[in-house]
Amino acid sequence: MVEIIQALWPVFALIMLGYLARRADFPGAAFWPLLERLVYFVLFPVLLVDRLAQADMRGVQLEWVLLAVLLLVAVGSVLCYLVRPRLKLSGPEFTSLYQGGVRFNTYLGLAATAALLGDQAMAYAAVIIALLIPTLNVTCVLVFSLHTGGRFQPGRLMKNLLVNPLIIACLLGLLLNLSGIGLPPPVASVTELLSRTALPLGLLAVGAGLSFKVLLDSRLAMLTSAGIKLVLMPLVGWGIALLLGFEPLLMQVFVLFAALPTATSAYILARQLGGDHAAMAAMITGQTLISVITLPIALQIALNFSG
Repeated sequence: MVEIIQALWPVFALIMLGYLARRADFPGAAFWPLLERLVYFVLFPVLLVDRLAQADMRGVQLEWVLLAVLLLVAVGSVLCYLVRPRLKLSGPEFTSLYQGGVRFNTYLGLAATAALLGDQAMAYAAVIIALLIPTLNVTCVLVFSLHTGGRFQPGRLMKNLLVNPLIIACLLGLLLNLSGIGLPPPVASVTELLSRTALPLGLLAVGAGLSFKVLLDSRLAMLTSAGIKLVLMPLVGWGIALLLGFEPLLMQVFVLFAALPTATSAYILARQLGGDHAAMAAMITGQTLISVITLPIALQIALNFSG
């Protein structure tokens, strides 16, 4: 456990540095949205292409990982719907609880994987991301259409999936890998340098987006979402990995991603599609803080019981 905490300490330290810098207005309010765009549209896609294109995929059974991802999202969805009547949430409030219960922070996931589990684990993480991102985009948009009075538009959803830079990067990386083309050395040397900047800058951006002011107003929904995402989902992920017979390293990565706090981009989706964005901000902040405690515990369980 001590080794896990030591490895994760730089990850959470960068998040707090981002928070402090944003509150100190350094280097200026206009900087942080631009940084997030740079990470989301350039650096993170480059990182995913770099890792997927050069990963050793011989031991990765994509169909079983896809099944695991679908089961994880399905169980998370059921858990969210089970608690809704008890909390008496409105439609927009429920969409925030749903995103808080099933979505994951990609930046934190890859940073934690790199800090703890090594290069092959990064390849597994990239595969899981490649499958989780489109699955969650579809389910979240469906939930918004059901609970905010909006109309589900398959064409618009397909367009959003096709232009999502992370999905494009995952597909490109997998294509380069599975086709045997890979990355030419001159290109790989550039993507390697760019990918090194993605995680630290992404973590700073996560910290800059935290807001403690909203926690008290939505504390019940926040704590419920944290219970689902940070306590129950890692256990569900562990059970799915055992059921499907994942090898130890893949199980550890899968449990890690199941244990991650919700995505900061969930706030943007809540604003765009009529969700409760204030409650979403509270869940993002609260879960990120609580995960400082829960994530090392989940990883220790995965390490102890993955063979």
